[in-house]
Amino acid sequence: MRTAVTGLPTPHPLIDQLPAVYLEQDFLRRFLAALDEVLAPVLLAIDNLPAHLDARSAPEDFLSWLAQWVAVEPHEDHPVERRRAAVLGAVERHSRRGTRRGLAEAVLLETGIEPDIVESGGTAWSSTPHTRFPGGPRPWVTVRLRAERPELVDRVRLEELIRTEIPAHVGFDLEVS
Repeated sequence: MRTAVTGLPTPHPLIDQLPAVYLEQDFLRRFLAALDEVLAPVLLAIDNLPAHLDARSAPEDFLSWLAQWVAVEPHEDHPVERRRAAVLGAVERHSRRGTRRGLAEAVLLETGIEPDIVESGGTAWSSTPHTRFPGGPRPWVTVRLRAERPELVDRVRLEELIRTEIPAHVGFDLEVS
């Protein structure tokens, strides 16, 4: 992740930590300056750890690492702000995974297009026995996207996303127009 950055000043020079008797030692000054150069990125990362662990302010290379922590895979081709949004809301979205709303949010985040989702299921309450169940006998979801340029929609990636967002026993159709 972070490596030596040429010319990066250290926030805590090691020479300043020594007693005054050692300050005039040329070899010690050069040796500690070399260590400062190596340690500066580490110390700055530690000093800024809260900012590195927040998706809104994390450096781009840390953002990919944070995405792994919250089990999301933002597309590397997306703008950084869209990837930040994917990481920022991941934990909350996981709580809606497998629901219509969760699927709609995932598709919107991936494509930037509000999907139209039709599902075969439903719920009902009845005080009379043998009431007909709502929905169809086979669990199914249809996701429709109306894109300005349908040829730019990555169908393969979108189908993989839908497969991960819906329950395993539910089939789906993807319609892009």
